[in-house]
Amino acid sequence: MREGLYEPPMTSQLTTLPNGFRIATRAMSGIETAAVALHTDAGARHEAPARNGLAHLFEHMVFKGAGDRDARGIAEAIEDVGGALNASTGREGTAFSARVMAEHLPLGVDLLADFVTAPLFRADELEREKQVVLQELGEARDAPDDIIFDQLAELCFPDQGLGRPVLGEEETIAAVTVEDLRFWAAERYRAGSTMLVAAGKVDHEALVSQAERRFGALPAGAIAPDAPARFVGGRRVDRRRAEQAHIALAFPAPGLLDPRHHAARLFAELAGGGMSSRLFQAVREERGLAYSVWASLHGYRDAGALTVYLAAKRDEAAGALQLTEAVLAAAAAEATEAELARAKRTSRAGLLMALESPQGWVDHLAHHLSLSGELAEPARTLERVEAVTLDEVRAVAGAILAGPRATASIGGRLARAA
Repeated sequence: MREGLYEPPMTSQLTTLPNGFRIATRAMSGIETAAVALHTDAGARHEAPARNGLAHLFEHMVFKGAGDRDARGIAEAIEDVGGALNASTGREGTAFSARVMAEHLPLGVDLLADFVTAPLFRADELEREKQVVLQELGEARDAPDDIIFDQLAELCFPDQGLGRPVLGEEETIAAVTVEDLRFWAAERYRAGSTMLVAAGKVDHEALVSQAERRFGALPAGAIAPDAPARFVGGRRVDRRRAEQAHIALAFPAPGLLDPRHHAARLFAELAGGGMSSRLFQAVREERGLAYSVWASLHGYRDAGALTVYLAAKRDEAAGALQLTEAVLAAAAAEATEAELARAKRTSRAGLLMALESPQGWVDHLAHHLSLSGELAEPARTLERVEAVTLDEVRAVAGAILAGPRATASIGGRLARAA
């Protein structure tokens, strides 16, 4: 292994139950706490169009009651031991997580298990929680730098699961029934698409034993893959009045399983990943045209998007956009070895800093298990990043920028100028 790369002790473990349910752990020395998460590959991408928002609403509803606890009982159970519960829904998956002192890990697992094996879906609770989700949706729509990315996703992947908003729409949220929630639990939380991942002060065999009791009856099999994503692109102008003009661009990029993914991510980093990036220096520092400007790579199993965002004064937005496009083109053609080396160091530091916490390890293990079905040591990822060449970065950048584009804008003057 090359000098300086991270190679921790091989303490990650993986067990697969007869029904296909996986349990992965990472023991960490000097830690008295544990993080545990239940991950499923069922996300907003897998919803029927008429039930857009179902995965996210399901995430909300299990906290209203599961097992022999109501919402208050769930909150008190975890907080009585000083722990915390959380959950998140994305386009390709949902995760329920708990952070506890190590001796209370069994309680955390029991709570997560109840969420998916014994949720108490009540019609009156569902109607109340719909109102909460609608408030969340309204809050997102009031934030241009938030809702613009839903608009952008719809342009990138129109009439596809990846293009629909995770929160859903008013009419699709209103249409969800208790029967829909029960169907989602039974059909989407299948053993082959769900895993339990823990890190920190954990005993793998003890966790496997508890998982056998709590998840061994989950139906076998995995969720059928969605239709391959197709990046289309287009333009959307939102003419609402705003203090600033907001613009988001997207270009088709390699997906997470594409061997060019690391090169594309490094290009996004050197082009707009930090204060030393080309976009930040040219658009903000040298010209003062935007307060916020950045680029990042959004990856899915079979697709990806290079996304660029900037917020500028409305009367300067057209110039900021023009400069942004020029900087991207220059970065693709003229990226230097020094810039690539900086991007690699940033990538390495970001991964290793995240892995200093139990939650970071949980996220790392779950991500790789979901993609490849295997445990991936950080050294392997870092080796692949380090092996990327400047020619590979320039090649993938050129291919990205040569493809179709999606442009979403919010703000009157920006919309007319763009």
